[in-house]
Amino acid sequence: MTFRSLSASLLLAACSALAQQSGVLSIEPPQKLTVKRNEQPVQTLKVSIRPGYHANSSKPSEAYLIPFRLTWEPGPLEAAEVVYPPAKTEKFSFSETPLSIYDGSFDVVTKFRKTATAQPGPAVMTGKLRYQACNDKMCLPPKTVEVKLPLVIE
Repeated sequence: MTFRSLSASLLLAACSALAQQSGVLSIEPPQKLTVKRNEQPVQTLKVSIRPGYHANSSKPSEAYLIPFRLTWEPGPLEAAEVVYPPAKTEKFSFSETPLSIYDGSFDVVTKFRKTATAQPGPAVMTGKLRYQACNDKMCLPPKTVEVKLPLVIE
């Protein structure tokens, strides 16, 4: 490896790290969810991707692409269904085929159900949002963000 190619690689890695740290994707902290008796609670997660960037959709158009995925750890609720927004199809210079993406601001909705062991009172559900952010020239390393959902079970 030449000094020039090593320098270029280090610069690209530094740019990628800086872009990821500067908040390419942000999540609005979820509001407390009140779970009433015999109710199937629903929580909306508000997500924003910085202009100039996008994330692969939950159903990427190529098998090698990292899907946008929200999962929830076991707790007093279990995720019955996660509903992702409709994806956009966009053509980028680095891909021969259009890609299925999310960009801008959008909602991810989780439909929960109470578990048999759910006890009345306050609790917290922990979720993980995995995604890969890209711009029109490069993709950043995949990232997983933790989501804390405060709730009260009645």
